[in-house]
Order: sequence, then structure tokens, then C-alpha cells
Amino acid sequence: MRFEAEFFWKRYLHEASALSKWPQKLVGDFANVTDGPHGYHVVDESSPVVMLTAKNAKDWFSDRDSADPLALFVHDANQRSSLAENDVILSTRGTVGFCALVTREVLPANIDQDVARISFRPGAGFLPGFVIAYLNSSFGQDHMLRFASGMVQQGLSLQKVREIPVPILSDNFQRGVSDIVNAALAKRRGAVVAQAAAEQSLLRALGLEDWQPPEPLTYTRRASEALAAERFDSEYFSPRVSQLLSKLSADGLTIRDVAPVRHDSFGAAKHTGETFDYIEISGVRSDGTATSEATLTDEAPSRASQLVRTGDIITSTVRPIRRLSAIIAPEQDGHVCSSGFVVLNPAYIAPEVLLTYLRLPIICELMDLHTSASLYPAISERDLLKLPIPRITDKVATQIITEVRQAHAARQQAQVLLAKAKRAVEVAIEESESAALSYLKEI
Repeated sequence: MRFEAEFFWKRYLHEASALSKWPQKLVGDFANVTDGPHGYHVVDESSPVVMLTAKNAKDWFSDRDSADPLALFVHDANQRSSLAENDVILSTRGTVGFCALVTREVLPANIDQDVARISFRPGAGFLPGFVIAYLNSSFGQDHMLRFASGMVQQGLSLQKVREIPVPILSDNFQRGVSDIVNAALAKRRGAVVAQAAAEQSLLRALGLEDWQPPEPLTYTRRASEALAAERFDSEYFSPRVSQLLSKLSADGLTIRDVAPVRHDSFGAAKHTGETFDYIEISGVRSDGTATSEATLTDEAPSRASQLVRTGDIITSTVRPIRRLSAIIAPEQDGHVCSSGFVVLNPAYIAPEVLLTYLRLPIICELMDLHTSASLYPAISERDLLKLPIPRITDKVATQIITEVRQAHAARQQAQVLLAKAKRAVEVAIEESESAALSYLKEI
């Protein structure tokens, strides 16, 4: 413990010395800082506004993944925390220091009490792309973690956020860093386009691209049908659902037939390492990938119970309407995921095709019909495995695989660019702007 404290003290002295070479401004000098409304937030599934929490303030760019739709009257009453494009949001509770740039894709949106909104004043002298790179650099992260407080859960007060020092670097350098951040954002957007193309290819193959389901005002079903299905809700027996099931069941295949469940259990009590890599439901991204977080074995959540392997597809049983499915990357082989996922081993179907199928909005609606409970609606593993899936031709599968891999490659390229932007800021502070600009030109 003594050596660890000594290490962090030496790093602090190094960073303080490096930063002292530069004039600085505090965040509160050039931006307005506020948090979101405290207390319970009214959820309204019909609202276009989402409530971003700490889990949405990470990975450089904000997202709507797993965000609850917020009632409009709550949003209207809290305009000070209503987000705008190029704001920065920062987690102030638990995951202190996680931060992200607000993009147009996430709007309209608000934040909760565990997130700080940093909105730049006109003529602030700082570009948002540069500031997000600085906050994600070792200098920004170490400062926030050093000034966080709390015994059970670390927190960063709004005043501490306002007091974060930002070095005043030249406009030319800030533009160079911002250009790299914007290029990464363009790659992310390209990944979304490629992912959408894969979904359209699959919908076309399924005959559902321009499908207009019947929507009669009334319909009837025999009691024997309801008893056989063990369902009595009218939505399940609507002609729309019946026609969809008929289309998807043409080949007589189910999810179980093409991708059996993997039950490879993990027990923290028997794990010999100090940490393990954990995938939770909030780690599923909108592009069908998932992030793993290093977790202390001694602090393992009770739900950390399943091992995953390369090419597995994990799909959340909770709120399936939110399209929470992801593919396990090669570097995630042997990681651990939450028991809130069903882990599928796509033995007789390409993983990319299964991922795209499970993320189709129309399939997620079908899964949602099988959920139970109102607070955390969840589909059972049995019902998930019974879902029909048609046979996909090799030609269509090849096209989908290509488009999904293009999406994932674009996202990886974005990550490389973001790492470059962060490192350029560190080089500028530690060495010089000219050295950092030369580094940027190598990209």
C-alpha cells in the first residue's frame, strides 16, 4: 500500500509540474456547470426526450443506449439541464470522470443528478473537441479522481467540476485535436450507416422491408388457441403478430436450432485473479458491441455469473424492446457477463446475421410481447429460444457479414483516432505544442 501511494504521489508531482508550464483557466471561468433534477423522474415511453445518466456519459460521445424516456413536463421544467449539441456531460457519482461530448443524435435529452452539464459560453476560448480530449487524458482523469470524495461511493461536487483546470493551448493546436475528434465521430456515424444497411438487407431478405401489417379494429381467437399459447393478452393474438410469426416460421427453425445457449458458469469465489473483465447490460452499445469493465474480484456483482467466448451473441432478457444484443469480440474471449443476458452460441448461423436479426426492431417488438413484470419487463430464456427464425441464404448472409464487419471496423478506427487525440494533448502538456502537432501529422 505504501508503494502504491508513493507511485501516485510521484505521478501527481510529475503532472503538476508539467501543467504548471501552461496558463490555465478553470472550467467555471468559460462554461456553465449544472446537474439535472434530483429525485424520482417520471418515465413516459411516448416521449422523444431521454434522461441521460452516468452510464451514458462515457466513451467520448454520449448515447441514448438504455436511457429512459423522460416525461415532457419534467424536461420542460428543467431547461437548465436540457442538453445542446457540443455540451460536455460528466459523471459525478460512482464512475467519476466518465465524460462525453453531446452529439445531435442523442437529442432531445436531459440529465439526472449524477451528471454535470458543461455548456460553453460564447467566446469561451476553448473548443469542445479539445476539452473532451483533455478531460479524457491522464491529466484530466487524474485530477478528477484525486478530488473525488466519499466513503462508499466516490463523488465529485459541481464546485469541484467548476474548479477543473484546463491549460490554455493555441487555437491552432485546439483545432488540430478537434479535427481528430470530429473525424472519429464521422467514423462512428459511418458505423451506424453500415449497421443500418445490414438491417435493411436482412429485412429485404425476410420480405419485411415494406411490409404493411393488417391493423383491424377488432379480431377474435378461439379459446383453445389462447389456452395452447398460455396467453390471454389481445396484442399477442393480433393479426399483425400472427402474420409476422407465419412469415418467420416458414422454415420451422427457432433460435435454439441455430444458436444453442452457452451455460459456461463463472464463480468469483473460485477466481484466482484480483480482477476480471465484466460486461453488464449498460455496456451494450447501439452498434451491437459491448464494453467490458475491469472489476475487482472481491467486489464482483452477484449477477456476474457467465463466461462468454469469441463470436457469442449476448442478448438482454430485460427490456428487449431496447435492442440490447451484442457480439463478443476476440479480445473479450473469457470475459464475464451478467446473468441478465442469454448467451447464444451461433453454431449454425453466422454471428453477424444472428446479431442483426435479434436487433431488428420488429423482432425486438416480438420479444417484448413475451415479457412479464411491469417495472423490469423481461423475456424468459425459454421464450427467447422458441422465437422463430427463417433460413438465410448464403448470398444474403455474406452481404450482412460484410456490412456488420464494416461497421465494427469503422468503430475501431474511431477508437484509434480518439486515442491519438488524447495522447496529443498529453504530449503538448509534457513536451511542447510543436511536438504534439508533429505527432498529429503522423496520423
